[in-house]
Amino acid sequence: MTHRRNRRLFTSESVTEGHPDKMADQISDAILDAILAKDPLARVACETALATGAAILLGEISTDCYVDMPRVVRETIRQIGYVRAKYGFDWETCAVMICIDEQSPDIARGVDQGGAGDQGMMFGYASDETPELMPAAIQYAHQLARQLAQARKSGELRWARPDGKSQVTVEYGEDGRPTRIDTVLISAQHSEDAGLEEIEAGIRQHVILPALPEGMVDENTRVLVNPTGRFVIGGPQGDAGLTGRKIIVDTYGGAGRHGGGAFSGKDPTKVDRSGAYGARYVAKNLVAAGLARRAEVQLAYAIGVNRPVWVGVETFGTESIPRDQIAALVDEYFDLSPSGIIKELELRRPIYRQVAAYGHFGRSDLDLPWERTPYREELARDAGVEPIGSPGATTR
Repeated sequence: MTHRRNRRLFTSESVTEGHPDKMADQISDAILDAILAKDPLARVACETALATGAAILLGEISTDCYVDMPRVVRETIRQIGYVRAKYGFDWETCAVMICIDEQSPDIARGVDQGGAGDQGMMFGYASDETPELMPAAIQYAHQLARQLAQARKSGELRWARPDGKSQVTVEYGEDGRPTRIDTVLISAQHSEDAGLEEIEAGIRQHVILPALPEGMVDENTRVLVNPTGRFVIGGPQGDAGLTGRKIIVDTYGGAGRHGGGAFSGKDPTKVDRSGAYGARYVAKNLVAAGLARRAEVQLAYAIGVNRPVWVGVETFGTESIPRDQIAALVDEYFDLSPSGIIKELELRRPIYRQVAAYGHFGRSDLDLPWERTPYREELARDAGVEPIGSPGATTR
């Protein structure tokens, strides 16, 4: 956390679905979903690069099914909102190039035996700062970005275009809990004829007011809207887009550690994705059960090996029972092999495009398997504590 004038502050950012990097993530996951809908056992590693007037698919895909990839790319761009050339990108006229090969047989050999598709470490995190058990700053930043997009689509912000960013700085009290929002920053792409005064008024009324929790914004909260004064050129025309360039936006906004692997475009045999989902699943169940106020779960895998080579749990001094007991409960309740995570969370389904924008975690608007807490009561009972939300809960 940042310390300023004896206050503890933490900042996270989000971006809208029209941001070029997020466009790339959504295209990659739309391709993945289209393939998994026909072939749940397909191996997919699809990345997207975007520039002015062009979308390029790159990567390795092994499947027996046929998917009209250019159509999927164009439809995804249309749904995001780039439907007119004057927005700087147009779904109908942009070039679409496909540069796809098959997965290496050396990698497939290990995965076919139930092992991890690569080495690496993944982290999952949960905190009781919000009802979604997410860090407050990233949760609020996502809510703002999603509301900005909704206000654009509904016509409430007639000047709004698809690209945009949000950023939230949260102030914490001495007990380590969020007390107020210190700063809100929103950059919204807009039409040529929109003035800054109109944009600021619309953002305050149609984005900030409905998106942020009552009582967290006060008279001292600083609000910054389009600080440069102009944001007409956006999307791939303003900046190239690449899959996997917003991994902190995708996860915990910097509040938890990150192993470095991106999610989008990867089928669940890739532990960058399934391992991170599994780690979040464990962390959220631990916090929901009242075993700790904050939990970070680290998994490490070796290519072709069907069990994690390391499972670690960090609770930052917020645990309600000894950490070795928490580790024992994790080992008892959770199968963290790649195949075990895939089975438990039912990951061989076309469910990924919907999380390619506005975060993979803390999505109360979606029913995501890794966000469920089926072991909440059992873990609490075995630990002898009260789960979150119960009378006398030990974590609140």
